[in-house]
Amino acid sequence: MSVKEVLQSLVDDGMVDCERIGTSNYYWAFPSKALHARKRKLEVLESQVSEGSQKQANLQKSIEKAKIGRHETEERTMLARELSSLRDQREKLKAEVEKYKDCDPQVVEEIRQANKIAKEAANRWTDNIFAIKSWAKRKFGFEENKIDKTFGIPEDFDYID
Repeated sequence: MSVKEVLQSLVDDGMVDCERIGTSNYYWAFPSKALHARKRKLEVLESQVSEGSQKQANLQKSIEKAKIGRHETEERTMLARELSSLRDQREKLKAEVEKYKDCDPQVVEEIRQANKIAKEAANRWTDNIFAIKSWAKRKFGFEENKIDKTFGIPEDFDYID
């Protein structure tokens, strides 16, 4: 590497300072700057370690608090079994409701509305196709069956009732 490349890499790493004065570049480095940078980094890391240990202590305390009322007793195990059976029952009921969802009047009405919108859209595009076909007949003098064959339009193509 040339001296210029080495200096540029040191400037990029923050180990050397650079200042352009006129047409010259001046480079310098103070030993105390590196020491201060390391001290600042050490202080930041130490504060992060102290925050982490404080967070760990708080979490440990909350775990201890949570364990206080959780002694394994006969009543607790019975309630846990009852809770799991109720959860299973809830899942079964949800599955059953999901089976009969298609018969729900609200869902049926939503499907009808979606079908109506889809039918209107299909008729709108059918109208657009007929308009383009009539424009092509007038503009280029094509026959209708030739246009249908060229663009793959079926013979029974018409509006949806």
